[in-house]
Amino acid sequence: MTRAGRSVLAALAAVLALGVAACGEPGGEQQAPPARTLTVSAAASLTDVFDELGPRFEQANPGTEVRFNFGGSDTLAQQIVQGAPADVLATASTRTMQTAQQAGRIQGRPVTYAGNQLQIAVQPGNPRGIIGLASLVGPQVTESVCAPAVPCGAATEAAERAAGVTLDPVSEEQDVRSVLQRVQTRNVDAGLVYLTDIRTSDGRVQGVDFSQAAARGAAQDYLIGAVTGSPNVDLAERWIAFVNGPQGDAALTQAGFELR
Repeated sequence: MTRAGRSVLAALAAVLALGVAACGEPGGEQQAPPARTLTVSAAASLTDVFDELGPRFEQANPGTEVRFNFGGSDTLAQQIVQGAPADVLATASTRTMQTAQQAGRIQGRPVTYAGNQLQIAVQPGNPRGIIGLASLVGPQVTESVCAPAVPCGAATEAAERAAGVTLDPVSEEQDVRSVLQRVQTRNVDAGLVYLTDIRTSDGRVQGVDFSQAAARGAAQDYLIGAVTGSPNVDLAERWIAFVNGPQGDAALTQAGFELR
C-alpha cells in the first residue's frame, strides 16, 4: 500500500473514532450498561447461604444485581400469588411452593434441591437439661415455635404428633429466624428451629437432636422456581442453575443442608 493510501485509511479511522466518541458520554467515555436486578423471594432459613451466593452470582454475571426478600415461606408464596414483583421463589416446603404453583405463578416445574431437619435450640450448656420434645412439656420450660402456617411450624406439629406430645409455646413466630432470635436473646428457654439455623448462631445457642425430627412431615424439602411473568426469566433460570451447581451445593452442604 502506498503512503497516500495509508494516509486515506488513517483519516477514515480518525473520523470513525470521532463518531464513536460522539455516541458516548462527554469526554469520550461510554456509559456502562444499566444493571439488571434479579429479585429473589426466599425462606428465612436460606438467608446466610443466599447472602453468600449473591455476590458470587453477580461476579459471574456482570451488570447484574441480586436483591433478596427473606421471610416465612407462606407469606412469600401469598405475596407472589397477589402479584408482588419477584423473579424467583425459594420455599422451605412443598406445600408453600404449591400455593404459588396452583395460582399459575410458577413457570414450569420447580426444582427440589435441598432438605432440612428440626433441632431444639437451647442456651449454651443446655442449663434446662432438655433431651427431647417431652422435656419441653410443662411450665418449667418456656419455648417458642413457628406459626402452623410456616413450614417450620408445620414440621413442629408433625414432630409433636410423632412424639405424642403437645407443646404450649409462649409465642408462635412468622419465620424460623424469629424463633432463633428469641432463644438467643434469652426470652425463652428453647425453640424449634432448623439445624442450619443453629449453625448460624456462632455458639449463642446449642442444638439438641430428637428422633421425631425425621418423622413424616417433619423433615422439609426446599424448592425453587422462576416466577411466571418475570421480566428477567433468563437471569432467574441462571440463578436456579447456580444454586443447583457446584458453588451452590458447596454452600448448602457447609450450612448443614442435605442435598437432594
